[in-house]
Amino acid sequence: MKTEDLSVFVKVAEVNSITAAAKKLDISSSAASMAIKRLEEQLGVALFVRSTRRIRLSHEGEQYLPMAQQALNTLQQGLSLITEEKQSVNGELRMAMSSEMGRNLMRELLNKVQSENPELSLRLHVSDSRVDFYRDGVDVALRAMTKEAVKESQMYGFKLCNIPHVICASPEYLEKYGEPLTADELNQHNALLYKLYDQTHNTWELVKENEKIKVKVRSNRAVNDGDIVRRWCVDGMGVAKKSVIDVAEDLLSGKLKRVLHQYQVPLTEMWIMLPSRHLITPAVRLVRDELKLVIEDRRQKLIEKGLLNEREWPCS
Repeated sequence: MKTEDLSVFVKVAEVNSITAAAKKLDISSSAASMAIKRLEEQLGVALFVRSTRRIRLSHEGEQYLPMAQQALNTLQQGLSLITEEKQSVNGELRMAMSSEMGRNLMRELLNKVQSENPELSLRLHVSDSRVDFYRDGVDVALRAMTKEAVKESQMYGFKLCNIPHVICASPEYLEKYGEPLTADELNQHNALLYKLYDQTHNTWELVKENEKIKVKVRSNRAVNDGDIVRRWCVDGMGVAKKSVIDVAEDLLSGKLKRVLHQYQVPLTEMWIMLPSRHLITPAVRLVRDELKLVIEDRRQKLIEKGLLNEREWPCS
């Protein structure tokens, strides 16, 4: 039994006219007539007595009307309750992110979100390994990926921002070993490498004046944790290729210095990914909006200080 058919029945009973009821419900008269016919067939009774000029409730229709009205009222109350709950930030947010994002930017952001929304509980999966939504019990994940990869994933996603990367090192390291001035000079330095699964990212792709350059770097350190790469870099252990989002505070404070300004690293993108649209809760929307604000704030500060320019970090 369709809710729409019940609504038509109640409206026809109210105005004693199929045509007038159809107009009020913004449907055609034929659609209204079919709704009444379907309802009568399901109930096995005639709900209306029809004549050439008017229509009125039958005895069975009069008996059925208050029950139909009560059913519609109950459904509306349920809808209002669900809608109201959807607008409040509560329940459980099960979210996955990289170790670096989890320890730093997201830790601080989620502290703020939860303090302002005490009915929200957090369940975080923090790892640089790719999360499995079903196996790991996660509803939403922060991922660096491309639009093409999002389409191929057959999941739903929000793009948060573009992610520029920079080559950087600590002032102490540069004072001791000198600053690389060309891509070729990177081979004279110790690269701090990120390793995921069995793949060590020891070939860095750079772009200069639309020309792509691949540099195979040498290294005595590799780790499967992006945050340790950042910390090693701050400690003066070598040169690193890092997301600007992850090293923004280090660049602004002077703990790290950008090198090889004339080269760019191809942009990646940050997405919030979900296996279903139904998992887009007010909590997810709030985290998305807060994250966009924090990232944009970092972007503006880096641009104002001349550490990046608008072309290197375009708005999403």
